[in-house]
Amino acid sequence: MIVNTRKVLILFLAALLLAVPLVGCSSDGGKDTSEKPAEVKDPYRIGAVLSETGTYAGLGAPERNTLEMEVAKINDAGGVNGHPIEIVFEDDATDPDTAVAATTRLIDKEGVMAIIGATGTGATMAMRQEIDRAGIPQLSPAGGTAVTASFDPLVFQTPWSNSLVVPFELAYIKKQGITKIGLIADSGGFGKDGAGVVKEKVAGAGITIVAEEAFNAGDTDMSAQLTKIKAAGAEAVLMVTAGKEAATVAKNMMDLGMTVPLFGTHGNARTEFIEGAGAGAEGFRFAAGKILLPESYDSGSESYKVATEFIDEYSAQFDKAPDTFAGHAYDALHIIINAMMTLDEGFTPAELRDAIEATDGFVGIGGVFTYSATDHNGMTEDDLVMYQVTDGKWVLAK
Repeated sequence: MIVNTRKVLILFLAALLLAVPLVGCSSDGGKDTSEKPAEVKDPYRIGAVLSETGTYAGLGAPERNTLEMEVAKINDAGGVNGHPIEIVFEDDATDPDTAVAATTRLIDKEGVMAIIGATGTGATMAMRQEIDRAGIPQLSPAGGTAVTASFDPLVFQTPWSNSLVVPFELAYIKKQGITKIGLIADSGGFGKDGAGVVKEKVAGAGITIVAEEAFNAGDTDMSAQLTKIKAAGAEAVLMVTAGKEAATVAKNMMDLGMTVPLFGTHGNARTEFIEGAGAGAEGFRFAAGKILLPESYDSGSESYKVATEFIDEYSAQFDKAPDTFAGHAYDALHIIINAMMTLDEGFTPAELRDAIEATDGFVGIGGVFTYSATDHNGMTEDDLVMYQVTDGKWVLAK
């Protein structure tokens, strides 16, 4: 009989393969001991309505930068109890109506459980009806007093409000021996809000408003308004705006030969103003938080540590130091995240709101936050300092 050696070899190899245990099976009954992938949990979605275009674009850009940077860090560290954080961004173009439409989309189409925004006071207030309809918390980086003074249990604020900043600044102005000011403000939500607080508080500070003027977003010349203020004998000009038009006011004052001091508010706490105003920014003074000059924090404190770490990381990533508006976004995001960390799986927006309101002693960039059932701003005058522009840079005002 002729033996087919090729066929015998094939049969031998097949029998050998059957005798070898399958890869991934253990010898104890064939149980699979290979590493299984970790459970992937659904993301927690947060909406962000920011002014990435329009007159507040200089505020919205650092806010978005901050949120993207911080969310990446949070997710790299495991998210919130294994749930990644996802931010859904909307640009409101510095327009209240656009902010409302963006809020509706975030709620009805994106299913967000909280919203950060808007950048501006007017847009923040316009969003409120949709926030209340959905029953989700809103953390606003806008500085108008109305954001939290017109109290809504769902709405919280991270900047120092006008009601905090204006009296602090008026007291400083009075210490400079100034008793007569000209007031100029934008006609939007922040400007109207701040001008209202100024008019309410000046008498108590021993100061008189000798001229009051306004301008609109997009205006390119305020010479007419400033000429009236100059003619009224103002010893200083107090400007209330958060828009890019602030630089125009400063330049127009220089062009008119006005040598009286120009004061602003926390809405001007960004390098965009210095760059836009040029020489007109020299000597400009305003009140804001401590992030612009970290040495204004108590060295060695938790506040100093949090702020300097953020400043270093932001500066390294974006090749520019963060401003106060970046800090407002940082605080809004981390207040939400800290509240989420305290809750069990499957928490509701109502439970998240309650956890945010329970924030107590949170050390942020803008200051130390403590919310309550009657205070959704949570800041004090201790979180503020006065700045001055000298040689194109921020310094602490004397």
